Amino acid sequence: MSTNTHRGELLSEPARSPRTGLDPGNHRSHDGANRSGGSGPATGELMRLFVAIAPPPAVLDELDALVEPLRSRRQDLRWTNREAWHVTLAFLGQVDEPTVAKLLPRLERAARRHGTIALAFAGAGAFPAVGRANVLWSGLSGDRGPLARLAESVAAGASGVGTPPPDKGRRFQPHLTLARCRMPADVTELVAALAGYQGKSWTADRVHLVRSRLGATDQPRYVSLASWPLRARDRDTDPAP
Repeated sequence: MSTNTHRGELLSEPARSPRTGLDPGNHRSHDGANRSGGSGPATGELMRLFVAIAPPPAVLDELDALVEPLRSRRQDLRWTNREAWHVTLAFLGQVDEPTVAKLLPRLERAARRHGTIALAFAGAGAFPAVGRANVLWSGLSGDRGPLARLAESVAAGASGVGTPPPDKGRRFQPHLTLARCRMPADVTELVAALAGYQGKSWTADRVHLVRSRLGATDQPRYVSLASWPLRARDRDTDPAP
């Protein structure tokens, strides 16, 4: 099926899972992509997009239980919504509908060229620094090299259609955002509390193109527009981007 023929279907909102905001709809094409159903956005509308992987609910439940006691201790932070937790591969910024149509096959090719990736949440950190943080995050252990190469492929695909990620060229730091700070804050105590965490191992097996909808509340709503499976791992190394 052609991307252009199904553009309206691809850019619509799927039903949301109660435990993750990145679940696509149940429409599956012959190429293995999950794509949402319904009516798409108005022609010419700009969409705030990023590409991500979605950890399994059981893994997020474990991390959520660890973080829960910390939330009450730091009510000055804006803690992120558990249902929308994800690991960003590339933030794309504002993208129009025609560009999205060109981006879809490139993301499909990027996913197809990379194998599934074994990961686990581990430790914590902050951007730009623990003592003056804007973001508190949980880090990842496991196959970080293959994950970085997948992120490079995604960024290259976006650059190829004229939407290079704003942070392209920076060192890729895989993480899951736990909280944001309204003003730069010292999160040394929180990072120390999470430092020894080593979560359950899980397998990243799908890439999502996600739309971020900003609302009246502090929490954005994330909608998966389309997703593509990574190939089953059949050798020890993945190709370069």
